Amino acid sequence: MISFMKRRLFAASTFAITAFAGFATSPAVLAAPFEDTIAQRTMACTACHGPQGRAAPDGYYPRLAGKPAGYLYNQLINFRDGRRHYALMTQLVDPLTDAYLLEIAQYFSQLEVPYAAPAPNPASAEVLVRGRQLVMQGDAARKAPACVQCHGQAMTGVAPNIPGLLGLPRDYLNAQLGAWRTGQRRAHAPDCMKDVVASLRDEDINAVSTWLSAQPLPASTKPTTALPPLAAGSSAIECGSAPLRSQP
Repeated sequence: MISFMKRRLFAASTFAITAFAGFATSPAVLAAPFEDTIAQRTMACTACHGPQGRAAPDGYYPRLAGKPAGYLYNQLINFRDGRRHYALMTQLVDPLTDAYLLEIAQYFSQLEVPYAAPAPNPASAEVLVRGRQLVMQGDAARKAPACVQCHGQAMTGVAPNIPGLLGLPRDYLNAQLGAWRTGQRRAHAPDCMKDVVASLRDEDINAVSTWLSAQPLPASTKPTTALPPLAAGSSAIECGSAPLRSQP
């Protein structure tokens, strides 16, 4: 069964690559032998998500490299089981077992490759100030927690299940937050992100995405291994896809 799934994923990678005409006609690609390595089998992923999962230049396909393995695994499961909706992803992962999806997630999580520099940001000072406030402090009046409460003070994520927020394009962040608002993206119950997004206005979502996408990457982009201490007056958030752990 595993051999069949490996062949299915490699075949999918060949199909995905041939969608890019210029790339597909490269003699080096056409002559590449089948090595049966996880790197070659995940060419189905990197055809869209960029070499080594660095992200596609169009900002639509996000970075995979270096994200926590638990987060990547949960997303693959969510695509397969209908909590996230994108037909190409669903078709790709539908025949794969949990164990094989975990292998893919662990492979990408271990890749250490540079991030691209943030794109120029023409946003107004007002938008950036609001975005920073929501990310770093939240908004008690709207019952919106600070993003750093779960995603880490440096916003590089918390292993094994919480992704970083830096290095993602504004349009991608807006699209994902919007998908949670409309129910196109869901997670294991309790779906904490659904509740967070419900507390935000459209202009708040745009401010968060705009500010995050403009931030430089820290010297270390690796996820931390512990949640940050809770700020005074804050309460822990329960997330089904990131089981609650004791605060340091």
